[in-house]
Amino acid sequence: MHQQGQRGDPTVVPADSGATAGGTVPASPPERVFTVPNAISVARLAGVPLFLWLVLGPQADWWAIAVLIAAGISDWLDGKLARAWNQQSQLGQVLDPAADRLYIAATLVALAIRDVIPWWLVGLLVARELVLGVALLVLRRHSYGPLQVSLVGKVATLCLLYAFPLLFIGAHDDPVATVARVTGWAFAIWGTGLYWWAAVLYLVQTRQIVAAARQGDAAGQEDIAGQQDTALARPRPPSDDGP
Repeated sequence: MHQQGQRGDPTVVPADSGATAGGTVPASPPERVFTVPNAISVARLAGVPLFLWLVLGPQADWWAIAVLIAAGISDWLDGKLARAWNQQSQLGQVLDPAADRLYIAATLVALAIRDVIPWWLVGLLVARELVLGVALLVLRRHSYGPLQVSLVGKVATLCLLYAFPLLFIGAHDDPVATVARVTGWAFAIWGTGLYWWAAVLYLVQTRQIVAAARQGDAAGQEDIAGQQDTALARPRPPSDDGP
């Protein structure tokens, strides 16, 4: 997916870039609120409850699929406009991945309730989010923000957002249902695998950042201790009051 995280520069380097925590950290994007990409992201977020109502209420499945397709198009569009019009913003970095995660969560729950997908798949993807949530807390404890979304994570999200509408179509008795179901499960399997791979890359980078932060703290404490020892060892100037 085209995350709005691309609109501005991250707090730390990407998880799969191979760089360490000591790399150059680019400047943060402006704190702008009223931009066209942000408006598109807000509209996409508003589609989440609409999707749930369509699936679980009147069961208007084709309208629900149309909402998912519109969400996917808008996700590509807001990132494209943000870069083309130089409308990157810190709010956009939050809204865009939040919308993606909410759509994935809403679709998982809705399809599981409708018995389109098994609950174990829901548990597998939710467990991944919990693991990353713990990693984020560790980063914040060391005064770091979230890592930039990696290429693997973007591809994983794209696969999952392709998988769910196809699985939805495959649950019906249409002529294309079998093809849609097989293709949808292929995307779901690959997407889940890549989702966890991205999580592993995130955890590796988190470990590197925390280790570098601890080394920096230890070095700083050693410098302070050395300065104190030097001050104590320095000979005192003669005093008029005697020795």
